Amino acid sequence: MFILSSFISLIEVLILTIPVLLSVAFVTVAERKTMASMQRRLGPNITGYYGILQAFADALKLLLKEYISPTQANIILFFIGPVITLVFSLLGYAVIPYGPGLAMLDSNLGILYMLAVSSLSTYGILLAGWSANSKYAFLGSKWPNKDVNLYLKQTVSEKFRMTEHAAVIFVFFFLAEYASIVLICILTTILFLGGYLFSISTLLEIIKYFDVYYYICTVQTIHVILNYSILIEGLVYGIILGLKTCIMIFTFIWARASFPRIRFDQLMSFCWTILLPIVIAFIILIPCIIYSFNIMPCNIYLL
Repeated sequence: MFILSSFISLIEVLILTIPVLLSVAFVTVAERKTMASMQRRLGPNITGYYGILQAFADALKLLLKEYISPTQANIILFFIGPVITLVFSLLGYAVIPYGPGLAMLDSNLGILYMLAVSSLSTYGILLAGWSANSKYAFLGSKWPNKDVNLYLKQTVSEKFRMTEHAAVIFVFFFLAEYASIVLICILTTILFLGGYLFSISTLLEIIKYFDVYYYICTVQTIHVILNYSILIEGLVYGIILGLKTCIMIFTFIWARASFPRIRFDQLMSFCWTILLPIVIAFIILIPCIIYSFNIMPCNIYLL
């Protein structure tokens, strides 16, 4: 019985992890293509159809590259550090509700869990810098630990990528960085765009103005989906969440390509002196408003 439950848990982890890693890989291609179109250049367009397989070509290139490590480094800890960063970046996906009941870990403290495991990912960078047995590498690894709650640091990711790690080890840092971006976009979608929820009545009103026949067919199709097929229903919820997340990711890339990079000290000052007080004020103000006016949130699966 224990072996069966462990096997089922392993299957659940693989079902969640593999699509996440694939989506993160394609986000890198989407970022390069989007920024290329905004800057009037082609971007990756050789590998696959319009460069869609560029992520797999980059992964294969890094797998075939020679792995070089510092001579005085602790090899085991130097290798474990990037793995820890990637693992903690992926743990936040366990509490994401992809649909009604479609979450690996259904917890009332989902947001706190996500913030906790996201903050722990910086210790992998610190471990990698310390295990290199170099003062320069150790000082360079300490910068993420002073802005654990600063997700805007992703906007200057080109400046702070871990180029000291070569070949396969660099992939872990690279995937962890983009996995954090996708995770924050999903969290923003759930908190501000309704997550997987979608107003079907609005869609029906739009269709009704075009053709009554399409309106009737749409109503019948929705009735069949919601009442006779749980698999299709879950797929629809996942597609809705995915489309909203893609919009947020595009907005993220759009802002990064459009605006100049802020100097790091100005970014830190802005986040600690402006954003952090606003967040704390909202944490205190919103529960007071909900309690005073007896408001019941409609989307509380992640809360």
